[in-house]
Parts: sequence; C-alpha cells; structure tokens
Amino acid sequence: MDIAKLSRISMKHLITLHVMLDTQSVTASAKRLCLSPSSVSKTLSQLRQSLDDELFYRHGNKLVATPLARRLGPNVHQIIHDMNLLITQEEFSAAEYEGRFSLAMRESTFELVAAKLLADVLQLAPHIKLDIHAKDSIGFEGIVKGSLDFILLPHDRSQPPISQPDLVWETLIGDEMVCLMNACHPLAEKRMISIDDYLNFSHVGISDSDLNRPFFELKLEQQARNRATPLSVADFGSAALMCHHSELLFTCSRHWAENALQAKGLVIKELPFDYGEVAYSLVWHKQSMNDPAHRWFYERLKVVTAELFNKKEI
Repeated sequence: MDIAKLSRISMKHLITLHVMLDTQSVTASAKRLCLSPSSVSKTLSQLRQSLDDELFYRHGNKLVATPLARRLGPNVHQIIHDMNLLITQEEFSAAEYEGRFSLAMRESTFELVAAKLLADVLQLAPHIKLDIHAKDSIGFEGIVKGSLDFILLPHDRSQPPISQPDLVWETLIGDEMVCLMNACHPLAEKRMISIDDYLNFSHVGISDSDLNRPFFELKLEQQARNRATPLSVADFGSAALMCHHSELLFTCSRHWAENALQAKGLVIKELPFDYGEVAYSLVWHKQSMNDPAHRWFYERLKVVTAELFNKKEI
C-alpha cells in the first residue's frame, strides 16, 4: 500500500470524479458542485497526476471516460456512500432530505407508475431532487457506474443479465403476457387464437440489448416454430401504435395492455403457449442499501407499486 500516494487523494477528488462520471461535463459538474469550472478542472488535473491516467478525453464535442475511470466508478460511489454514513449518524428524515435520486424505466412503465410515485415521494420529501431517465438511454451500466440508483421494468423472469453479479433484482408484482392486435385484425373475432394463428402473422418486437432473449422465443425456436418479427422498437407505446395501423401482433404485459392509453382500442388475446414467468422488477446495486435514504426510496417504490396494482406489499 502506497500511503504517500493515497494521501494525495482526498474526498474532494473522489466526489469530483463521481459527479464527472455522471455528467461527462466539466461545466455541468461545476454547477452541481457549486464550484467554478476552473476549480473542477484543477481537481481533475490533480487526480490525473495521482492516478497517472487521463480519466476523461474529448471525442468530438463530448468528454468520454477512460476504462480506468469507468472501472473506478462503483468503488468511488461506495466510498462516498460510506463516508456519508459516517458523518450523518442522525436518523433519516424524508421531510428534511435534500439529496438526489435517479430512476430509469421504459416509457410504458412511466405511464403506469411515475405519476403516482412522484406525487408520493414529493409529498413526503418536498426537497428531494429526482431524475427520471428512459431505460434505453442509460441501462444497467448506469447502476454499475453509480450514475443511476434504480431501474424499474417489466421483463421475462428468465431475462436478468448474468454478467452483472452486483445487481439485485426484486420482483414487485407478477404479471401475464398477452397478445395485442388491431380491432379489425383477422384474428380479432376469434375467442381463442391457436399457435398457428399466432405464428401466421408478423410481430412487432421490443429491442433491449441489456436483456437475454425471452423464454417464450427460445421455447418456440426449440420447437422450430419461429415467429416473424420484421420490426423492433424501443418501447411498448411505439409497438401499440404499429398495431393500430397494421396487422402486426404485439406480445406484452397484461398490466400495460389493460391500462395504457396507447393500448386503448386494441384487442387483447390470451397467448396459446407457455410463455414462462413475467414480472415488473426493481433493480439496484447491492451496496446501495447501506444508505438510509436509498432504503427509504426503495420502500416507497414498493408501496406505490403495490397500491397501483392492488397487491399486498411483497
């Protein structure tokens, strides 16, 4: 252990690195830290010298973190959390809390959950700051890097990524999968659709590079019963829009299909095969629950989700 080298790195340097990894901008970091851009640049220069790494380099008009900076992100995030616990021993008070949380979800999940959640949290913690991101714009790497606190999303329960052992997945509510179609679709009048009906039409899929392929697609493939998916989109709403204007079928969450405005007017059919288990899950970094504020926000997420879907708390 190089004590002399460690002594040259302070919390100021770690906090600056933490914020820079989140903002990727000296100006935005200076604003968040209530410092001048020159002060942030000076602190970064000191840290670069101590670590013998550029940490951030310019690519076009953007700053990009080096591999070392990205690798340090989760550890720096944890160090800051641990230090915060050491200096704030008093009991957590939501009414006085002035911190920030970042939450990512698909736009479809935002429609079902966000309004109730934000109203609940802001009423209990009026000074809190919330950043809501689209799941496809930040993903699970944001949690690993420490720039994102939680992700809430619907998914096939066979899909959690196996390459991120530090991520915790917790099911908030169970769900079912259904098939959506236009009210004028040739299958709309059928009481039950068969697997041949399902596969004889083309489908619109959901693209998500973070998740594995769904169980039902793998099972159909094993039976040599592949579905045609000429179109993939980022979210449920876009898929439903395509169903309104075509004969494409869309396989999705029943909760969303029955409650989302974009699904209104579409016909819901039971799926004619075993699709496995599906759910809405909350994802976070396992170290984050050391922070009382994170535990409080986590509990509010669970309570609000349970109330929205008329379930007992899990």
